[in-house]
Amino acid sequence: MPVPPTAAGPGDKSGGWTPRLVLSLVSIILILELLTVSYLMVSTALPSISQHYKTTQGAWLLTAMLLVGAVSAPLLGKLADMYGKRKMLLTCLSLATIGSLLSAIAPSFAVMVTGRALGGFLVPTLFLSYSLIRDVFPASKVAFSVSIATSGMGLISIAAPFLTGWLLDNWGFRSIFWFMVIVVAVLGPIIAITTEESPVRLRSRVDLIGAVLLGAGLAGVLVGVSNGPSWGWTSSGTLLYLIGGAVLLVAWVISATLVREPLVDLRLLRHRSIGLTTIAAGATYGCSAVYTMLLPMMAMTPAMLGLHYGFGVNAEQFALYSAPIGAFTMIGGVLVGLTAKQIPPRLMIVAGNIIMAIGFTLTAFSHTSKPLVILFAGIFGFGMGLCYAAVPNIIIASVAPQYQATTAGVVAASQSVVPGILPVIVFAILNSNIAMVVQGNAFYTDHAMTLGFLLGAVVAVVGFLAAVALPRRITQFSLDTEPAVDPAYAGVPA
Repeated sequence: MPVPPTAAGPGDKSGGWTPRLVLSLVSIILILELLTVSYLMVSTALPSISQHYKTTQGAWLLTAMLLVGAVSAPLLGKLADMYGKRKMLLTCLSLATIGSLLSAIAPSFAVMVTGRALGGFLVPTLFLSYSLIRDVFPASKVAFSVSIATSGMGLISIAAPFLTGWLLDNWGFRSIFWFMVIVVAVLGPIIAITTEESPVRLRSRVDLIGAVLLGAGLAGVLVGVSNGPSWGWTSSGTLLYLIGGAVLLVAWVISATLVREPLVDLRLLRHRSIGLTTIAAGATYGCSAVYTMLLPMMAMTPAMLGLHYGFGVNAEQFALYSAPIGAFTMIGGVLVGLTAKQIPPRLMIVAGNIIMAIGFTLTAFSHTSKPLVILFAGIFGFGMGLCYAAVPNIIIASVAPQYQATTAGVVAASQSVVPGILPVIVFAILNSNIAMVVQGNAFYTDHAMTLGFLLGAVVAVVGFLAAVALPRRITQFSLDTEPAVDPAYAGVPA
């Protein structure tokens, strides 16, 4: 049962911008930009890291992070509603700092993956932040603040590709993890000082069994898919992981219907706005994972290999290809924030997925021209920014305050599961189409690259279909009360 707020209720606070509020928002923005930037940095460093550790399983540097994010998000969402969103946000930042430190000093690929797994606790900071904003910011500032926070203001994301290149080319891949350690160590205390704790509380229980079943099931399926090309898709090892993981996932679904307070309350997903937004959110972040992983692999491949793709750029030169993604993501997010009262967020998600699909398709079939690839990256980034900013606005408007973090945790699980699975699938495609191996490094066929980008376009279409099916009117759903219109979103057009 929900506990009444002990202070002014969420959405009831009035007032304008104050220095403390601005600093709170800026520090939250920087943390959330670090989440995106950390993924971009590791994606850019993936060729160097894979070469250093002599592995073809580089996708696990991305998947391990997102797998932990997927499993921890619903759990931390419930804990946040029970004990406080700021408290859980700071806990996640502490664990992510430890993970980055571990990756920075990793002597082996296994330790590197372990560090990246702990870095997955940075994923829940996304929904914890916008849920916290919903509770403690003035109601008139919520929609704009959420849109800006979730898409960024370019404070890091635009400069990050150039910084990443400089770090990688001059100091090696370990330097990017030291950068993450320093940034979080500075921003964490600032958030603690400037951001109030949410007064909203929810009495509940923690479903540890559900967390174990979901985590083990996802891990089993991902291991099977990842190693299928090398083990053989019909080998006993591959089938054991795939079938075992699937069985555990089925067991998790059954458990969720039997447990009184499950890790993921499936009743939430039956609500049209929440269920469809969960699908759209997963598709958006899945698209981001695929594009930002394939782009550096394609651009950094030496042109002299004659694979019909690749420009042979180094990490610093690659910034010219990735900077447009960050810049146009920011533009898309600002646009959503400025038009939140005039344009329904569902239309922004529809438009965003169409634009991302266009970006994917253009890159898939035309990637021999540097200016065109840079242009296509910008197109993709703009669509991504629209979706990034619009998704949390729908969730905030769709759920009662005491279930904000819990519901956002469910959506965040989708935002982690889909981008966690897709890189493994992409690498399975790539590893099945190896053109050559040079000094232990695998290079892939042009056909494999095309298939990878087209897979992203298909995922964007899925997100588009989910967004089209969203209801025209946003109503507030609660497991305890009748639907109502969220006061922070009053006036949002149907």
